[in-house]
Amino acid sequence: MIVFTCAGCDASLTLPVSNVALPAHAHQKYGHELLPVLMEPGTYAVNPEPSGPPWRRWEKIGAEEAEARGVYAPTYALSYGPPGAVAVALGDVRGTVLIPERCDGLCCGLDSRNGPNLACAQCGHAVATLIDDCSYWQVVWLDPRAVRLLDVDAPARRVLSWEELREQPERPPVEPIGAWSPVWEAAVSVALAHLLAASGGARVVVPDGPVADAFRPALDALLPAEPPTRSLALAGPGLPATVTDIALVPQHPQTGETWSSGTVTDIALVPQHPQTGETWSSGTVTDIALVPQHPQTGETWSSGTEAAVPLAADVWMYMAFSRNRRLRPASGGLPDGVYRDDPPPPLPSSPFRLDRQMFLHALARLPEVRQPWLRAVYDDVQDRRSNLPFWW
Repeated sequence: MIVFTCAGCDASLTLPVSNVALPAHAHQKYGHELLPVLMEPGTYAVNPEPSGPPWRRWEKIGAEEAEARGVYAPTYALSYGPPGAVAVALGDVRGTVLIPERCDGLCCGLDSRNGPNLACAQCGHAVATLIDDCSYWQVVWLDPRAVRLLDVDAPARRVLSWEELREQPERPPVEPIGAWSPVWEAAVSVALAHLLAASGGARVVVPDGPVADAFRPALDALLPAEPPTRSLALAGPGLPATVTDIALVPQHPQTGETWSSGTVTDIALVPQHPQTGETWSSGTVTDIALVPQHPQTGETWSSGTEAAVPLAADVWMYMAFSRNRRLRPASGGLPDGVYRDDPPPPLPSSPFRLDRQMFLHALARLPEVRQPWLRAVYDDVQDRRSNLPFWW
């Protein structure tokens, strides 16, 4: 276990925490309501990219310098702050005080517009940024320049096996109020960016069910309708081997590892572990695997493929094991094989739509976006082409 301390005076700034994968929705901006906390208690995650001020506009950077920073398509601005910011839950922070002159926000709380807004209570050095404004996931970002890691003797958070992850609470796609889950919208949007890059520009055929409800509208809108075609299917722990072109597999929520299967496929969509970030490994015989990512380690499941496309494990698990629940209302009564819950699960008030900003953020960081056909997709979405199934 780790305790983060002040680099100036060595005062403890957090409770003991263990490392997990950075959630796919960490940088999501969603709606105008207060969102829940980003991190589970007792965990921390590291953002490998630069974050925070100063910011530089794209036209002042240029494509060559942006590519050196891992961004391959135009975006409004890039951060030139330090990489390695550390996300922790608000309740795990200790020994800090607010910096009054930096407590600005848009509406209901604080955001990061003025840089770090938390100081070490012992020495007064700025050490972190508290974000709890509406539209943002609530989190404290520790400044990597202002903190140190201290190993402590405390029980470590156990990494769950893929079998144990199946027993964890699933992530339903619809909120109690009938709105789509923002976590689903972020996870599917990020996976879609990787899926398009893996498709090579060929049409992707999706079987009916939750995967089709989430992915088919965007795939049909963004890819050509004529042959050649490739097929997409789920592959991961607890599912039989699948003969398909593309498999959707889970990513472990702790390790980030993607699940490895015996799927015969070109592309596998597999789960990602929620703690590790590990994606599930299947031994899949395929060109491209869309695989699960371990939620603790961030590791993606090993599929034996040329490429793997991870999906957050809790979203993948719902798609894989809740097939008797439709993501859209069914007319004409209950169809055969569909059972009534008590109370019934909430139905969405609108068709599933993807998070435009999350999709663009993920796609801009894939080298494949430099291919002309995929760059055209990026530009169309960025320019808000009217017939695309995206929010914002």
